[in-house]
Order: sequence, then structure tokens, then C-alpha cells
Amino acid sequence: MSIDFILPDIGEGIVECELVEWLVKEGDTIVEDQPIADVMTDKALVQIPAMHSGVIEKLYYQQGEIAKVHEPLFAMVADGANSSAAAAEKVKPEVNDKPVDTAPQVEAKPEVTANTGKTAKAANGKALASPAVRRVAREMDVNIHEVSGSGKKGRVYKDDVLAHCQSEPVTSTTFVTTGGKRTEAIRGVKAVMAKAMQESVSSIPHFTYCEEIDMTELIALRKELKEVYAKQDIKLTMMPFFMKAMSLALKEFPLINSQVNDDCSELTYFDDHNIGMAVDSKVGLLVPNVKHVQVKSILDLAQDITRLTNDARSGRVATEDLKGGTITISNIGAIGGTVATPIINKPETAIVALGKLQTLPRFNDKGEVEARSIMQVSWSGDHRIIDGGTIARFCNLWKSFLEKPSNMLVHMS
Repeated sequence: MSIDFILPDIGEGIVECELVEWLVKEGDTIVEDQPIADVMTDKALVQIPAMHSGVIEKLYYQQGEIAKVHEPLFAMVADGANSSAAAAEKVKPEVNDKPVDTAPQVEAKPEVTANTGKTAKAANGKALASPAVRRVAREMDVNIHEVSGSGKKGRVYKDDVLAHCQSEPVTSTTFVTTGGKRTEAIRGVKAVMAKAMQESVSSIPHFTYCEEIDMTELIALRKELKEVYAKQDIKLTMMPFFMKAMSLALKEFPLINSQVNDDCSELTYFDDHNIGMAVDSKVGLLVPNVKHVQVKSILDLAQDITRLTNDARSGRVATEDLKGGTITISNIGAIGGTVATPIINKPETAIVALGKLQTLPRFNDKGEVEARSIMQVSWSGDHRIIDGGTIARFCNLWKSFLEKPSNMLVHMS
């Protein structure tokens, strides 16, 4: 019996999503919980699983089209054991209360196997590959069904797709195209970011304050600790130190951790320091935040940051991790650049952009020139709430904790 799969609520306030990629095709045999499609909401990339086993009968949307919540996504013929339950679901569709798996997909390391040269396919004729690999193939205009997989049971990996491209014959004819252009809709996370940034700039009077921080001692401390905690599978980056130092400074300057209402008539102070970090993900800019930084250790923060970074880069961040931020750190220096004019993540009061580390000459206390590790930081503040003097004093305290890690340790509770 044919039944429709009704697209359930996949996030707070989400009414539609973009069909990024079908992971099945019409006629495929599927099993319960098998990934069916990748869809893009205005929050993140979400994978839709099958609720029943059966055969795909019809796909209602093409790649790139907008699917509506509470409307059919695809039709299928359910297995006999699930037919009655599935039929009841069609008569009275219920929102899927089974949480969508938003954890990042970690692709297993390819096993060393003999490459048979045959196209990698599952039992139903579908190429074995993760959504990430399929996306790479699509972007490179490669038919993944024609790629020979080097993994177990012929699974296709990214390297297989790249090798396939390099092995394709190059024609001697060269075509030169000029004057071309293309237009595409701004959707998903990018559309939300565009709207949020426009609203922030148009409603918040920004001002920017820049400073430099000598990171030499902190870098040495982190290098020493990094090797120790790597044995415990804890990735210790610089970000936990930035966050903890900021939290310590926020205790002395609670105004920086406040938010103003729309008509600027009330100011709300937050006891929790929920510090966001801007991540340049494959679906656009995401800003997950680490909750309760004021009560967490450096190691706790390191683990939270690793989890959130992995989730953001895969585009699969839990809605809860994107809400409730009180201040944001943008690490633009990881890509390049020294100073910036970051846009406040409304309704927060301030944001800081970290520049790249540079080895620069500086005078020491004896007047001697020595090489130091210097980072430029750029603050943007809401001038309705804070002024230049406040952000300067706050930055000086934050800077003191970073330049003298021992000072930061003394102030930790």
C-alpha cells in the first residue's frame, strides 16, 4: 500500500526547507532509519530518516526546490509488517517525535582493500557513499555511480572522487565562454545571516575599538599543556583560554553581558556567560555558543568547543546550541587578516574579532628589541549601552588575563 511521508517539524518556527540532496531514488528499497534526504533549514543542514522499511515510489521535490513542513516529501510502499501502522499515519499524519540526528557524520577511515575497478554499489544498485562525498561529486559534476570505491564493500570516499576526475580523459578542444552570468536564490543559513546582519547594522549604532595582545606566554603554556591532554583525546586550542579570560572580565563588567530591548527602554543583565564563536561552515556562517562559561574549566570548554566546531562545520548544529548567546568571538585570523569591523550578533552588546598571530619586534622592559607573538583584536560595541571608555577598560582586563596566564589562574573560582 502506498503511503506519503509527511515532512515533520524539524526546528522551532521552521515552516519550509530546501531539498539539498536525495540520498535515494525512486524504486530503491529502504530500511527503517535509513537517511532519505538532506534538507537545509534557516538554521542548519538536517538529514531526514525513513520511519518505515519499504520501497520508494515517488519523490515529490527536485533538488533545490522548497519543501513545506506538514506536506508530503515522498511516497513509499511500506513492508507488510509496517503497512497498517503506516496507513494509519497517512490518514492522520503525526509530527515525528523521534529526534533528527544532528550529530556530524564522521566518515570511517578507508580500509586498505584491493580495488576491483568496478563501480561501488549497494545491494539495491545505489553507490555506497556518505552525503558529504556525494556533495563533493555533485560539485565536481561527477556521476558517483561511475566512481570506483576503495573502501569496504566498495564504499566511495572523497579521494576516490578526486582520483576519478584526474583519470578522466581531457579533450584537446578548448571552449572559451565570455560574458556569462548566473543568478541563484539566497536561501537557508545564508539568507538568515543576510537578514540578521542588515537588521543589526540598521538598528544598532556600532563603534569599533582595536587593541593588540602579546600572546607569547599563553602560546608557550598552551603548547606545554597540548601534548599532555592530547593523550586524553582533548584538543586544546587557544579558544578555551579566550573564552575563560573573557568570562573573568565579564564578572567585573556585567554591562558587556547585557542586552537592551527593541525600544531601548530596558536593559537585561545575564548571570550566565554564554559565549558564541563564529564558525565558517559549509552551509554559511553559524554562531553556536558555549553555555555557562563562568562555571566551566579550561578542559570543559575545550571539549564543548570541539563538539560545537565539528557540528557547525558539518552544518548540523542543535537549535539549542544556536540560541541564548550573550557575547561573541569571531576568529577571522584563522583565515587571515589582522583587524576587522565585526557586526554585532543582535541582541548582544559586543563582539570581538581575533586577528592572525604575527611575530613582531617589540621593546622589553630593558629597552631591548625581541620577537613577540602579537595578535590584533577588534571590538564592536552597541553605543546605546556602552561607550569607548567601558570597552577599553574591559578589553584591558581581558588582555591582562591573556598576556599573563598566571593572573588568569589566580582569578578562577
